[in-house]
Amino acid sequence: MTNNKSNIWNLPNCLTMSRVAAVPVLVLLLLSDTLLTSWAAFLVYLTAVLTDLLDGFLARRQHQVTDLGKFLDPVADKLLNTAAMIMLIPLGRVPAWMVFLFVARDIAINGLRAVASADGVIIDASVLGKRKTFIQGWAVSLLLIHYPVWFLDIHLYGMILLWITLFITYWSAIGYFHKFYKTVIAPKK
Repeated sequence: MTNNKSNIWNLPNCLTMSRVAAVPVLVLLLLSDTLLTSWAAFLVYLTAVLTDLLDGFLARRQHQVTDLGKFLDPVADKLLNTAAMIMLIPLGRVPAWMVFLFVARDIAINGLRAVASADGVIIDASVLGKRKTFIQGWAVSLLLIHYPVWFLDIHLYGMILLWITLFITYWSAIGYFHKFYKTVIAPKK
């Protein structure tokens, strides 16, 4: 693992930052509810999601894993997914209460990570958390498209995946709280 400052702007971290840069573009596209803007938002979102897969792969393969990358990667995921879901509320594509539950969990987990970080502990994304992000990516992608494709109710499939994601979201939160307890709370006893 490399952590020196000269490696902060490596390719994996730059890809992560490109995901953050995609957020305002996605928001602007979702200000309008047309077939064209829905597909454009889907393409921007999909490109950003693909950078998430690529940055982790490159960081591990090129031995460019940094603490900054470990911190920024989940933040970029949260920004991208939260922005997309919030913008889907006024379009009537996702219920506000469901978005609130996703955001509340993310704030709680980020809070845990911040407290752990203050104690010198980095809580990496869990395998279940990564699966949640993957399925959520599919759900949000379908909800961005929204309109029927080849007579398939894309919105319905997106909502089914979002429900599955909601379950996994709270299941993975239990794991994060457990890891926080084991690495931060229990050692102080």
